[in-house]
Amino acid sequence: MDERIQKLKERFEKEISEKKDLSDIDSIRVSYLGKKGSITALLKGMKELDAENRKVFGADVNKLKEYAAKRIEARMEEFRRRQIELEIASMPKFDITAPAAKTMGSYHPITLVQRQCETIFKSMGFTVEDYPEVVTDYECFESVNIPKHHPARDMQDTYYLENGQLLKSQTSAAQNAILRKYGPALKEKGVPIKAIFPGRCFRNEATDASHENTFFQMEGMMVDKNISISNLIYFMKTMLSEVFRKDIKVRLRPGFFPFVEPGFELDISCLICGGKGCPSCKHSGWLELCPCGMIHPNVLREGGIDPDEYTGFAFGLGLTRLAMMKYGIKDIRDLNSGSLKVLSQFTDDE
Repeated sequence: MDERIQKLKERFEKEISEKKDLSDIDSIRVSYLGKKGSITALLKGMKELDAENRKVFGADVNKLKEYAAKRIEARMEEFRRRQIELEIASMPKFDITAPAAKTMGSYHPITLVQRQCETIFKSMGFTVEDYPEVVTDYECFESVNIPKHHPARDMQDTYYLENGQLLKSQTSAAQNAILRKYGPALKEKGVPIKAIFPGRCFRNEATDASHENTFFQMEGMMVDKNISISNLIYFMKTMLSEVFRKDIKVRLRPGFFPFVEPGFELDISCLICGGKGCPSCKHSGWLELCPCGMIHPNVLREGGIDPDEYTGFAFGLGLTRLAMMKYGIKDIRDLNSGSLKVLSQFTDDE
């Protein structure tokens, strides 16, 4: 081996053995293997050698270069492993046999209300369905009687994705799938369609005390022969009396929704202000809780149900607003705040 290569190797080994941390090792890498490094400089000097010696010298330099690279990587790995061991050693010790902390976590108030509503509706014969948050335009709009360019789409400023899908702006996006899932049992065996499907919805709108761009709804529907508005009112009043454990003052007022005909807004007297008026109810004394109505014939037909033989009702219960009323939360934005100070005060009172 050329004397210059041997001396450079010995110097490299001495220096790398003396280094104490990762930054020093990196400086060695630059010093020897960088563009202006010592080993790189040897290769640049090969032009002064004849052809035969150049071949041997080049091979030896390349061996040194490979050796240095592996040695540097090994030392860096050694320091990384040592650093991890030091971090582990400095971690506080835990006694796994110690009793658990008395302070327990709590469920989010919307989760509590959703579970309570699910229990109530299941006791009345409803099934609980799940549905994706990312849906197609057909599912969210066209299947529920809102064709393209329909003015009703202006009511929902929707988040569209690059692939043409969207974040569902209403739980009604599941209606068509539910009708098709349970339609055969209705037509062949006379089993009514009774289902609820809770979920998170998204709308690009300004936030205030009673509006958020992310909120939770619970869609519900019942389809059978001779279903009427009285069935809708019965189920909704039963649910509300169970949730609040008292009779709740409600009102139905006409409302336009393309997927129901006739359509209504079901409002409850604001429980935060006692009906006197506050920011949560826009100082009206009433809080819009549940758009509802009789399922539009076009929606039934699109779901494979004959509207001349069957009727049904549907509702879109606002779980977020229901939680506000149940727990006296004055600002809807608190529910998405992630503030443990606000949210940890709620416990399951079932």
